[in-house]
Amino acid sequence: MFVVDINCDLGESFGAYRLGTDEEILAHVTSANIACGFHAGDPSVMRKTVRLAQQHGVRIGAHPGLQDLLGFGRREMNLSPQEAYDLVVYQIGALYGFVKSEGATMQHVKPHGALYNMAAKRADLSEAIAEAVYKVDPELILFGLAGSELVKAGEKIGLRTAQEVFADRTYQIDGSLTSRRQPDALITDDQLAVNQVIRMVKEKKVLTQQGLDVPIQADTICIHGDGAHALVFAHMIRQQLEASEIKVRAVDEIVNK
Repeated sequence: MFVVDINCDLGESFGAYRLGTDEEILAHVTSANIACGFHAGDPSVMRKTVRLAQQHGVRIGAHPGLQDLLGFGRREMNLSPQEAYDLVVYQIGALYGFVKSEGATMQHVKPHGALYNMAAKRADLSEAIAEAVYKVDPELILFGLAGSELVKAGEKIGLRTAQEVFADRTYQIDGSLTSRRQPDALITDDQLAVNQVIRMVKEKKVLTQQGLDVPIQADTICIHGDGAHALVFAHMIRQQLEASEIKVRAVDEIVNK
């Protein structure tokens, strides 16, 4: 039996700025990564998104990023492991307040953007992030790029981990995502993106930009909620996964306890 989680980055509006269609997307995903105010989001948006996720029966996760609103957390910073630890603890705590006040529970933590990509390759940052998550709550699940240093660090410290794959991103031969600075980083054909996901789940392989297959583990699929056709794609991928006999469940039901 094939089972996978679908996650989406949500709660990324800020003040007067609106991004994405959170409520509509929540009908199609099983886990929500909620921005914690550093790269996006604000206290009111955090509260509303937690409430919406709870109403839709979607599991809640913290989505901590670099403190870079202008760059949407996608610009690398010269960050020490201690700084990474502190900003992750801080942001988990911020979201936890809203989760607790709404009578919900937190399922996972998924770093955002540049922090996520830096941690995928740097063991020192990964270990700091994993330690931050573990010390806040060892029952939380740590999301990381499949096969990355972040997944290894989570497993090493004793966290449950979810290996994440991306529906609309292309891959390099080392298993990393193609940099967004490259013109071929994104898959713009929705059907090709869905086909890639189904193959990753069923065959545990992904075709790289170099034309070679590499092994990959797909516990959770990231879809983006801020694209022009995000809602249509969310509906499409959920429908086609289930039509391909792939069950869609929250990651807490998939990874070992």
